[in-house]
Amino acid sequence: MPRIVLAALTAVGLLASSAAFAESPAPGYHITAHLPGPDGGWDYASFDAARNRVLVARSTAVDAFDLGAGGAGVVIEPAARGHAALTVNAGSEILITNGDTASAVFVDASNGSPVATVQTGQGPDAVAVDTASGTVLVMDHRGGQIDLIDSRTHQSLGRIEVGGALEAAALDGKGHAFVNVEDRNEIAVVDIAARTVTGRYALPGCEGPTGIAYATGEDLLIVACDGVADLVRASTGQTVRTIEIGDGADGVAYDPNRKRALIPAGESATLSVLQIANGDATLVQTLPTRSGGRTIALDPASGDAFIPTALFAPAVEGHRAAMVPGSFELLVVTPGS
Repeated sequence: MPRIVLAALTAVGLLASSAAFAESPAPGYHITAHLPGPDGGWDYASFDAARNRVLVARSTAVDAFDLGAGGAGVVIEPAARGHAALTVNAGSEILITNGDTASAVFVDASNGSPVATVQTGQGPDAVAVDTASGTVLVMDHRGGQIDLIDSRTHQSLGRIEVGGALEAAALDGKGHAFVNVEDRNEIAVVDIAARTVTGRYALPGCEGPTGIAYATGEDLLIVACDGVADLVRASTGQTVRTIEIGDGADGVAYDPNRKRALIPAGESATLSVLQIANGDATLVQTLPTRSGGRTIALDPASGDAFIPTALFAPAVEGHRAAMVPGSFELLVVTPGS
């Protein structure tokens, strides 16, 4: 049984921003708060608009940072190598993907109590939701499949065979999903209703695509690669432009109100800000962040972005770098006026 454990995730303060969109060469993003959390690994983050909080999928739990309470939050347990956590069904439930148990778990968003568990393929990782139909897409990183789940009934709708190591997906709101295939340097184009792959876009300038976002009204996909961002025409697969960014990016957030794409790079400890216009983009700011900050969540109303991060000790040969105890935090990044 999951339990809700109050966590002392207090913060020095949180500055909210309501900056209006302005076409500016210097949008002025800056770090406004450091929200501490418990030790442990993490993966994707998402914004819970219904409760004004940020959900971070952790190795053993899901942290929920309550922004209205200055970062104080709860820990929703358990998770078994959690990869993604995001709200579904108008914010009434949270869907959590668990790599160790190959499952997608639905819990009550108000108290963490279990609702349903759906088995998935191997290595369930990123999640996307088709809001029109309520269909959840779970990308199986190791299995090369997309699990389809009806979020309202919690029933499996079958799987789509894609192949390769699947990463994040972006939806265009017209029934199509664009899924990064990391080990093949390509985007798989999926017809959700037909349950089939209808195309594959090669990414010749991209090594290891991970994060991806769709720029509404621009026919543009923003793809995070190793050291660069590829801008790809969604309708044709044409690479419009390749822009240098930091190393170690694992997420892309698109702000439709300000028409900006935000790409955090964990190895370079930077946040790249791209201004989107006329189906193209330019790099307008590179903000220093913190090593390890590779995934991101966004509040589109305020424009605030949230980046989980931590400090790591120097790596020992043959071993992964160890996290410095007590160093995990959620960075709050706010756009300038």
